[in-house]
Amino acid sequence: MQTRNRMLMTVLSIVAAGSVMVWWSARQTSLPAPAGASVTPGSSPGGAALVGSSAAVSKPPLNRKFRILHIMSYDSTWTEWTIGQFEAFKEPLADLDVEYKVFEMDVKRNTTPQWKAKVTAEAKQLIDTWQPDLVYTTDDFVQSAVVKDYLNRPLPFVFSGVNADPSVYGFPGSSNVTGVLEREHIVQTGNLLKSIVPTARRIAVLSDRGETWPAVIQRIRQSESQMGLELVSVDVVDTYEQYQQTARSYVGRVDAMITLGVYSLKDPQGQSVPIETVMRWTYEQIPLPNVSFWTNRVPQGLLCAVAISSYAQGRRAGEIARQILVHGRRPSDFSIEPTIRGTPIVNLAAARKLGIQVPSTVLLTAKVVNKNEWE
Repeated sequence: MQTRNRMLMTVLSIVAAGSVMVWWSARQTSLPAPAGASVTPGSSPGGAALVGSSAAVSKPPLNRKFRILHIMSYDSTWTEWTIGQFEAFKEPLADLDVEYKVFEMDVKRNTTPQWKAKVTAEAKQLIDTWQPDLVYTTDDFVQSAVVKDYLNRPLPFVFSGVNADPSVYGFPGSSNVTGVLEREHIVQTGNLLKSIVPTARRIAVLSDRGETWPAVIQRIRQSESQMGLELVSVDVVDTYEQYQQTARSYVGRVDAMITLGVYSLKDPQGQSVPIETVMRWTYEQIPLPNVSFWTNRVPQGLLCAVAISSYAQGRRAGEIARQILVHGRRPSDFSIEPTIRGTPIVNLAAARKLGIQVPSTVLLTAKVVNKNEWE
């Protein structure tokens, strides 16, 4: 098959505590190959494919080697979230002899139906050909595209970072799927905002049309009274120009804004505008406190967040995986629940730009970001 990707192979061997990890990466440089194109186990349709084998640091239970396939909805460049979950997932399995393969679907940066169909076919082919002992899946796209087609089969699936209700994917009652829900700390973030900006009364939500966000918006609506903030407007847009116009319209109407998805906003040529561009423009042009629910967004110009912990998400998924692989428990033995832990984060650069003095009581209990990522 004629390749459409320029392959950049990087091999990094780390020898520590008896373990070896090898990383292989591939970067997309042209249009995706047609849907249904074949994939070599361990290769990636775009983004990086990571292939790792981890030697046991002690005698593994059952005296056997396990194969675990990790399918990311997104890509490994989103380090704090995607890699954060994966590294935490591996912790409870550290004493086992595990071979890992990681397949990145990369649908944040590549949003076309053709790309999604292609990587979906490749992910399923990898499952069927490599035949892992367990599949670990993160975030929502892979659940709807892949996991729902393997319900009630012998192969166990464990997920984390899922925003939608699990019933959307048919998971409740399934014998072979369980995992960890991602639930935003909406009320806590609202409380953090009000502790920094006591005059805040009205708020707006702005997002692209990613499939993750309708469920999040619904939860924000349901939390309005608990936040103690009036939800003045919820706007979902398609283009970067629409985003800019809508954000400008908030000035004078609301006291703060919640930025959700800004990954698939299109420029006049139909190309996705990088999130870094969107967030920097918002920081520089919109004189409003901006909040959200993820750690990596705060250094992109947000004022604050009570962030979902990627560590807690991945760690819990890894604990479940261990029970399945080592102790023979069934996925259906585990209830599908969210993690509770959140991390308060404050961006002092954003506070200074807005002329806000952050109370010392907040600074003593929050993680502090002193500058934006582009500074």
